[in-house]
Amino acid sequence: MLYGKENRDEAEFLEPIFGSESEQVDLPKYKLAQQSIEPRVAYQLVQDEMLDEGNARLNLATFCQTYMEPEAVKLMSQTLEKNAIDKSEYPRTTEIENRCVNMIADLWNASEKEKFMGTSTIGSSEACMLGGVAAWLRWRKKRQAQGKPFDKPNFVISTGFQVVWEKFAQLWQIEMREVPLTLDKTTLDPEEALKMCDENTICVVPIQGVTWTGLNDDVEALDKALDAYNAKTGYDIPIHVDAASGGFILPFLYPEKKWDFRLKWVLSISVSGHKFGLVYPGLGWVCWKGKEYLPEEMAFSVNYLGANITQVGLNFSRPAAQILGQYYQFIRLGFQGYKEVQYNSLMIAKYIHDEIAKMAPFVNYSEDVVNPLFIWYLKPEYAKAAKWTLYDLQDKLSQHGWMVPAYTLPSKLEDYVVMRVVVRQGFSRDMADMLLGDINNAVAELEKLDYPTPTRMAQEKNLPVETKMFNHGGRRHKTVK
Repeated sequence: MLYGKENRDEAEFLEPIFGSESEQVDLPKYKLAQQSIEPRVAYQLVQDEMLDEGNARLNLATFCQTYMEPEAVKLMSQTLEKNAIDKSEYPRTTEIENRCVNMIADLWNASEKEKFMGTSTIGSSEACMLGGVAAWLRWRKKRQAQGKPFDKPNFVISTGFQVVWEKFAQLWQIEMREVPLTLDKTTLDPEEALKMCDENTICVVPIQGVTWTGLNDDVEALDKALDAYNAKTGYDIPIHVDAASGGFILPFLYPEKKWDFRLKWVLSISVSGHKFGLVYPGLGWVCWKGKEYLPEEMAFSVNYLGANITQVGLNFSRPAAQILGQYYQFIRLGFQGYKEVQYNSLMIAKYIHDEIAKMAPFVNYSEDVVNPLFIWYLKPEYAKAAKWTLYDLQDKLSQHGWMVPAYTLPSKLEDYVVMRVVVRQGFSRDMADMLLGDINNAVAELEKLDYPTPTRMAQEKNLPVETKMFNHGGRRHKTVK
């Protein structure tokens, strides 16, 4: 069909995008442009800006979900305008959020008799902070009632913490006492944790799915040790479980393992909906064992949205789409579906783990793969003669689109540079084979080098090396040996 001037408005694509005047000028970067442009042109320009950013499916650094079914995407796209805080305006969304809280609490073996409480959050960082704030307020209130000082609170955690706990400590001015991880003690040691506890300890924070290593702290052992400690001292130090990753792994793959509300001193748990909850980024959940463990001071009421609304959270407005996406996954997959997805991810992670172990340069940090992620490093004897480092391998893999982070381990283990793979829904066995093939090819190229790489020379001189990829683990450690 041909168009002329008189029916130009009907011709949606009369002017080619790449023939438009908007294509002849630089995109606005730091100031708004004076004039508007067509939506299709704006879409294309922004899309083109992202061409070299890589494929999120190949991002094995992130824990965040990078795949959802088209139906889930459609549902979420149709609800982007909904604000989850508007409880009266969107009562069905509110009901769905409540259903999700109940389903999650049930997964964590919460007792209905204790009247558990919970809420959605923007992410697991907010969920962690809410759990920490609740513990702090409960401790402070008790200290005030006893007429004791309450100006020096602390909490205990391993050095495998995610950066949110550093934020929590800084923002609320609460001392963070770190139990070192070692090659012999790769998870939180309960006895070492208790040595750091005192009357000012607001809680101990074990982690299920440590960001740095993928391992789980033994919450049951900690609960048992803490019970004896509290009985001996007269304290009532609780446990907040940071289950950002493990909270949606353990109930499905290790249902017999006690880490949740079945344990006496576990009073709150946080999890990431956008990690192994299988929802796109922007969703977390936190639950308390009973209503009495959620301080009233954390609930804020407003009445300017058409009804009196009580809200718990550090944020206010937040997207409802992610909550609906979570509910979609719950009803779509059910328990068995989640179990199959997580099991497949775990098996693929174990497959990569086993194949990495067969490669001459590498050794796995742990023989166990308990979550769909693991780390490895260069064999010390191999590293002595190597002309390259894992930072160089990271660069080689990035040339093929893979985002595999290289980083140093936390305090006491900072001499170890490691690489990590996180396997998520949507990462297939074929993709694993592609990754392994690229690793083998990259190693073969690196072994042909005649001269050491800049990162290798920096290591030999004990100079700082800056990692190029954020690993979700907190501080960027620069010094390697």
